[in-house]
Amino acid sequence: MGKWRKGLSATIVLLLLLTGCSTKANTDGTAAANAGPEAAKAQPEHRIIATTVAAAEIMDALEVDLVGIPTSYKELPKRYASLPQVGNPMSPNMELVKSLDPTDVLSVTTLQYDLEPVFKNAGIEASFLDLTSLGKMNEAIRTLGNKYGRQKQAEAIIAQYDKKLAEIKQRIAGKASPSVLILLGVPGSYLVATENSYIGDLVKLAGGRNVIQGEKVEYLASNTEYLQQANPDVILRAAHGMPEEVVKMFDKEFKKNDIWKHFDAVKNNRVYDLEERLFGTTGNLAAIEALDVVTNMLYP
Repeated sequence: MGKWRKGLSATIVLLLLLTGCSTKANTDGTAAANAGPEAAKAQPEHRIIATTVAAAEIMDALEVDLVGIPTSYKELPKRYASLPQVGNPMSPNMELVKSLDPTDVLSVTTLQYDLEPVFKNAGIEASFLDLTSLGKMNEAIRTLGNKYGRQKQAEAIIAQYDKKLAEIKQRIAGKASPSVLILLGVPGSYLVATENSYIGDLVKLAGGRNVIQGEKVEYLASNTEYLQQANPDVILRAAHGMPEEVVKMFDKEFKKNDIWKHFDAVKNNRVYDLEERLFGTTGNLAAIEALDVVTNMLYP
């Protein structure tokens, strides 16, 4: 599969830099002081920094206070509005992180390879949340709930996702699975998302069959000739970093590159753009709404 790999590493690095590793979820915080005796007892024991938006949103939903948050153009939970920002998720300011005297720093596994040695060299304890699928995100939420005395909140969050998946399973029962191509774009380039990506997992949960099978990585470089042979029923385009610019890039690519007009998905007007707020590069608390959206696209 060497044809997929050309330029892939540089593009993934660009992708992570631009996205900030998450999207905005609609979660309004509740102050720890109002979370009950259990929360009041647990809070003084922990000084936690969330270095990604997704991690901050999860901790907000668990009603856990933080001492630091990521720097992001995306909106973060209101309960953390006055906290110091520790920098981009890809490159947190280690001096600032250390100055906050954290007991734990939260990042994500997609950044672990690059950041783990940086945290270790700085003598900082870091935890890397696996948010590459809905199931793994639920496991991470449950683990955090157990660690910080928020088991009840964690199980309530997970129960919402379980309920939504049961609804979708009932809705698509007996229907043929559409084949799906997922394109993940950043300004100037785009990748193909496999089943191992978060968006790929959402598509699978919604009943879709990814045209890319048998790969272990989350993303591959695009090969339009190969993709045309796969001839997907549906094409999903996820725009990240600068969404409006990326959508224009996709539109230009689909008009300029003659091969796209031969795709059944294009012929049948089944090309859909995914909203960045709902479809991040890692799991986030907007998953319920995202599942509804993608299911409607696959089964109109």
